[in-house]
This record gives sequence, C-alpha cells and structure tokens, in this order.
Amino acid sequence: MAITTAMIKELREATGAGILDSKKALETTGGNFEKAVEHLREKGLAKAAKKASREANDGLVAVQISDGGTQAALVEVNCETDFVARTEDFTDFVANITRQVFENDRLTSVDELNAAAYISNPDQTVTDAIQAIISKLGENIVVKRFERYTLAGQGIIDSYIHSNNRVGVLVELETNGAETDQTALQELAHDLTLHVAATNPRYINKEDVPAEMVEAERSIYLAQLADDKKPDNIKARIVEGRLNKFYSEICLLEQGFVKDDSVSIGKLLQQSGKSLNTPLKIRRFTRFEIGA
Repeated sequence: MAITTAMIKELREATGAGILDSKKALETTGGNFEKAVEHLREKGLAKAAKKASREANDGLVAVQISDGGTQAALVEVNCETDFVARTEDFTDFVANITRQVFENDRLTSVDELNAAAYISNPDQTVTDAIQAIISKLGENIVVKRFERYTLAGQGIIDSYIHSNNRVGVLVELETNGAETDQTALQELAHDLTLHVAATNPRYINKEDVPAEMVEAERSIYLAQLADDKKPDNIKARIVEGRLNKFYSEICLLEQGFVKDDSVSIGKLLQQSGKSLNTPLKIRRFTRFEIGA
C-alpha cells in the first residue's frame, strides 16, 4: 500500500510523532492506521514527541577536560524538573553526551550532535537516545548547547562546575611558551574560572563591546543629564565615569577580582605574568548557566 502525505499527516496529528517516525510506522504496518499508532506507542515515540513540546528549564551543566588542560568540553542538557535532573538515568545521559562532544572535534552544532551515532549505543542516533530517555523519565529532554576547546598555542585550559551543576565555565589562558610554574599557572586559570562563574562577564575587554551598545548607553546617560545645569565638560566626565562602571560590569578584564576586588582581572594578569615569567592573555571563556 502506498503511503501518502495525507496518511503521514493524520498519524502525526494523532500521536505527535515526527514525520519520519510516522512514515516508518505506516510502512511497517502496511498503512494500517491503528497498528501504526500502536507501533509508535510501543516504541515510546508518540509519548516522547508530545513531551518534546514542553518547556525544559532545568537540567545540568557538565564538563570533561584532559590531563594537562589541552582539551575540554562543556555541555548543557535541559529537562523539566530538578527531580529528573538528579536521577541516575539523566546524569548518565549527560555524562555520555559530554564525553561524545569531548571525543569528537568535528561537531559544530547541536543539530550535528543530535544526528550523530550515540556514543553509548552506535545503533542509535543521539536523537533516538533522547526520545528513549524522554519516554522513560516522562519529561522533555533537550541538549541545549555545547562548547569544545582545543588549546591554541601555548597555555592552559581550565574548567569549573559549581556545586549545584547549574553553572559551568571554561577559560583558555595563553602564555608565550616560556618555562614557568605550571602549578601556579593552573591555580591562576582556576581562579579565573571561579571569577567568571561568579560575575558572569559578557566580553573579555572594552574593545569587544559592540559600538552600538556603547552608544546606546552613552545616549541614556546623556538623557539623564539633559536637565542638569552642570557645564558640558563636567557632564562629559560624568558620562565617561558611568561608561567605565558599565565596562567594569560586563568586561572581564575591567572587573574587580572576586578574591580581591581592589585588583582588576587585567591587573591580576599583569602581576601574575611577571611572577610566572610569561605574558598572560585570556584567549576566550565560556559560561553556561541553567535557565540563562
């Protein structure tokens, strides 16, 4: 029996299953609608597809990093409730996905990851594994995002996962390759990951902030001073002061170090570079937070 688009559409609407799953079910059952519905239910696809439309705002952030800090993977996987996030099935799945990202440097998007063979069962795709765990745990499960670092040049990558597994950070710290105290370098890199987790910067330095964002802030500050009787040169200094505060809130190098806010991160790198006998530069950082 020929499987028509109308038949696939009807089955999808009745079960919430995907197009390909609906088509396969109809082909498997010779076009019998009732048997196709039963087939999807047996595989858990109908139930999983319906749950996949629900909001997934909880979950876990996980990391895997190599010895020596040359490679790392950071992954966020979402579910609906903290209860499911703490189950062994969910935490095992998150660990597998993190390992899959860590071991595959060719993955560039979540779509590619979802289409790939699942590392724990190569006969399944990651999407198949997600549908299976949705059916088992009764909640929508989504791989939201991932980042994979490979050290570019000399330096070190370090990571941090907050104790609640809801915030995770990667930082890549660059050196010039000179011989240095690796233990002290790793301690500094880890301090930087803790700082990023606590302060949530958006950019590394002022030059990274989009010009339109800076001009929008400047316009707001000028508007706030429009009725002020102060001379224009005083107003200009006030605006620049407020912009500097703005930078100190969103730019990593401008922020006061969480362990000593009298020292900026930029100054900390200068001081540490001298003691470690190498110039230091934060090449990049990534921060994932559940719900953000």
